[in-house]
Amino acid sequence: MAKVARESPAVIELPAGPLPYVVRHSPRSRRLRVTIDPDRGVIVSLPPPTRRGWAHPEALVETFLRERESWLRRHLDRLERERSILAARGGLTDGALVRFRGELHRLRLESVDGALPRSAVMRQGDDDGDELLVRLASADRRSISEVLRTWFRERARLAIDREIGIHAAVLRVSPSAVTLRDPRTRWGSASREGRLSFSWRLVLAPPEALETVVIHELAHLRYFGHGPRFWGLVASRRPDHRTWRAWLREHSLELHSALTDE
Repeated sequence: MAKVARESPAVIELPAGPLPYVVRHSPRSRRLRVTIDPDRGVIVSLPPPTRRGWAHPEALVETFLRERESWLRRHLDRLERERSILAARGGLTDGALVRFRGELHRLRLESVDGALPRSAVMRQGDDDGDELLVRLASADRRSISEVLRTWFRERARLAIDREIGIHAAVLRVSPSAVTLRDPRTRWGSASREGRLSFSWRLVLAPPEALETVVIHELAHLRYFGHGPRFWGLVASRRPDHRTWRAWLREHSLELHSALTDE
């Protein structure tokens, strides 16, 4: 039976005020590590207290957080600003703004009682900008979020399959399977058995970002680590991969928060 991490809330008094955080004891941890989760805030990961030297890490944690207070506050403030910007876009209401293929689209909701068996989404554009028209069928019990999620997943599958078709042969690899999921911590993954997995939310990002992740995971079928040969292979297909990896990091909260508000 796999060992699971244990978590508990905590608060530390710092010069700029109290800072809540979560203490996470994980069997996989080898050292103290601090991360900022967009939903849960500051997380302090530690080895389990049964491991030698980690029975009483309180003083070490306090020193670590005090030394990095300015870094923590800066990133927490940035997340709060991003949340305010996202909230101002209107969620999933008529006239709200939703990102697709890197561009903001106006969301239009239209009821079509009796005209359609299922709700449908159409992308359209005019002089006022691009729109996603959601035609809501009265017989369809799915929420607006579910309708859009299904439509985005279908577009993600088409886009990812297209990029695999372009790059796999050139990289001399052949995936054994390709799946779409909705992970919180990574955009794609590759197994030693040749299975690839991607976040469907990549279709919300610019096409160049999606392509970068596809190339990244295909390259892992040649080189499983992140050594010089791996990055050289990635750069051979996408020389500006650093730019698009940075874009995904900077917009992670936005993309993972999409379609969660009714």
